[in-house]
Amino acid sequence: MNAKDKIRTLHQLKHTMEEIRRKNLRTVFTNGCFDLLHIGHLRYLEGAKSLGDVLIVGMNTDGSVRRIKGEGRPIMPEGERAELLCGLYCVDHVVLFDSTDPLTLIERVRPHVLVKGADWSMENIVGADHVRASGGEVVRIPVIPRASTTGIIEKIVQRFAHSGSWTGE
Repeated sequence: MNAKDKIRTLHQLKHTMEEIRRKNLRTVFTNGCFDLLHIGHLRYLEGAKSLGDVLIVGMNTDGSVRRIKGEGRPIMPEGERAELLCGLYCVDHVVLFDSTDPLTLIERVRPHVLVKGADWSMENIVGADHVRASGGEVVRIPVIPRASTTGIIEKIVQRFAHSGSWTGE
């Protein structure tokens, strides 16, 4: 199987979810921008996968990331971000979404478990009420200190912006 085979459109997701429900598999959903994939992302996604049978990841499109994080983002285009996510053994499906929040996607997936990082307070987790109302649970996973895309960008800028050692490759 090719990594890109894990990418689902919203239309394909409907059929995928029907099959998952038919097999009575425990579904976990999480979402994010996943720009400059790092160790924090991997450990977070491994933790999410450990909570069920199928991990579905909602990933913000480039336009959505720009609206959330500003004009300089994302660093990596959505196709590459999605393919990298799909290459992780713990990710079963990736669905891109263009809104600034994943509520519509969460309503379509109807996961047994909704996962966010512990940096999100329970009352600010989009879709939490919907998941709990349908009998599901919401889990916050600890974040890895100093593991962030913004931190990586800042480190690169500090290290190379004025050092003259940047080769531009």
